[in-house]
Amino acid sequence: MGKATTMRWLAGAVVLLLCPVVLLSAQSNSGGCEKGLSPDDVKAIKATIEAYRTSWLNGDSKGVLSTFAEDAVLLPHHGDPPVQGIAAIQNYWFGAGGPPTTITGLNITVEQVGGSERTAFARGLDAVSWTMTPEGKPTQKFSNSGTYLNVMKKMPDGSWRIQAHMWDDPANRAD
Repeated sequence: MGKATTMRWLAGAVVLLLCPVVLLSAQSNSGGCEKGLSPDDVKAIKATIEAYRTSWLNGDSKGVLSTFAEDAVLLPHHGDPPVQGIAAIQNYWFGAGGPPTTITGLNITVEQVGGSERTAFARGLDAVSWTMTPEGKPTQKFSNSGTYLNVMKKMPDGSWRIQAHMWDDPANRAD
């Protein structure tokens, strides 16, 4: 095989390898199979995140859980294993046997929202503070801040729910 033939063969291989990337990029940027997020979608996604935040602050476990899709998954910090499904999420955050805990502050920013008409993401920063009162011990105060990523799923009724919630932060520290 001559040098010119080898170069044509390599150029053809590169084109074949890049073609799916170019097609996917073109579809996501020019309407392809799914439309992008509408302004109303972005507003609804932000409203779901706000409902999540205010439900925690109000001690409303049902409100927190209502912001998640039934098949949602938590991807906790510090390498903890995934928590899959509403029942498991309820047990993880609100299960019996833990010390009484109160969220005393929760700030969540939404730095970016993107996606399509059915699946989206939201990412930003969060800062949480809480108290715990272990049995027979004084109340302890804690706080933490970090980043989060939510994968959002559009429900048949047009609302948006959290499909996957992932967060990272430094190890807990006592105040």
